[in-house]
This record gives sequence, structure tokens and C-alpha cells, in this order.
Amino acid sequence: MQTIAIIDYGMGNVRSVQKAIEHVAPNDTVLITDNAELINEADRIVFPGQGAMGACMQALNEHGLTDIIKKSAHEKPFLGICLGMQLLFDHSQENGGTEGLSIIPGNVVKFAKSDLKIPHMGWNTVKQSMDHPLWHNIDDNSRFYSVHSYYVSEADVSTVAGTTHYGIDFTCAVAKDNMFAVQFHPEKSQHDGLQMLTNFVNWKG
Repeated sequence: MQTIAIIDYGMGNVRSVQKAIEHVAPNDTVLITDNAELINEADRIVFPGQGAMGACMQALNEHGLTDIIKKSAHEKPFLGICLGMQLLFDHSQENGGTEGLSIIPGNVVKFAKSDLKIPHMGWNTVKQSMDHPLWHNIDDNSRFYSVHSYYVSEADVSTVAGTTHYGIDFTCAVAKDNMFAVQFHPEKSQHDGLQMLTNFVNWKG
């Protein structure tokens, strides 16, 4: 029995994430919370996000969550989802420039090719770039569901755990120590997404 905290700062589809994790971990306690003390006491952390990075950073600051996120990301199994991945990086091009949490080095940039439909929305294959426990029982080039207009340009290639092609090859998954983060939505990605969440709730970090 363990406690899994889903960080709620008003900018993520937390209910669908909660339902998916409860499905794969029915005996665990799954909390949706913005309480720093509860987050600190939890065994695992899920950090989802949707929308604009600037608004998300503002919401995190208003909820007083930036410090506990940084602490948790270094101390326990931590899963970032969609904007929850982008926020781990240093800086985004969005709205003329937005500072992130600077937990992983790199920037967030906008898809530049004019012939691409933006946002990148729908199913796309993910090429696994490293062996990692969160890829357990997931075939290479499996399909996951994404919705985003910006992508991560990482500064350290050793953190790249997966890539997707959409006009260009871009980083869609990163891993560093006890952190794993994905641009796509495992909670919306059917069997392989649920397998990834299963892997996360069993991951030693």
C-alpha cells in the first residue's frame, strides 16, 4: 500500500489521470492535492499539466508549490505528463519567454514548420531512446496520444528517453534519476498508456 499524489494547481486534467492510476493501482491511495505537506508525505508524485506554461508557472507560485515540486523531483519516483514535462525545463519561447522550474537543462520551443498542423494532436509513434523500467512491456514505436504546440529541446542528450516525429524528430520523453516525464498523455493512450502507469506505480526510482 502506497500513496500517490497527483499535483493539482488548476491546470491539468487531473481526474482522468486519477482514474487511470486507480485502475492500475486499486490498492493504493491516489490523492489529488495542492497541499505541500501531503505531497511531501506521498510515496510517488504525478505532475500533470495542460494549457500555457506562463499561466501554469503563475498557478504553481500562487499555490506555493514550486519548492515542493523541486524537492519531490529529486527524492521520490516522479512522473511528469504533457506540460508537467515542459515545466521541468529552464525556459519556454511562449509569450515572449517564460521561465520554468529548471530541474532538467533545456528549453521549450514552438514547432516552426509552417506546413504542420498546430497543435500536434492525436496518435503518434514513440521511439524508445534508452532502456528504462517505465518502458517495460511496451513495444518500441508504440503509439501514444499527444496534444501540444511546443516541444522540449533538451540540453543533455543523456536525458532523452523517447522521441516522436512530427515534421522533425523531437524529444517526447525524458528520464533523469528518479524522474520520468512524457509529452504525451499515458492516461489517454489505452493499453500502452496504462502499462506505463503500471510501470510507474511499481518503479523503485
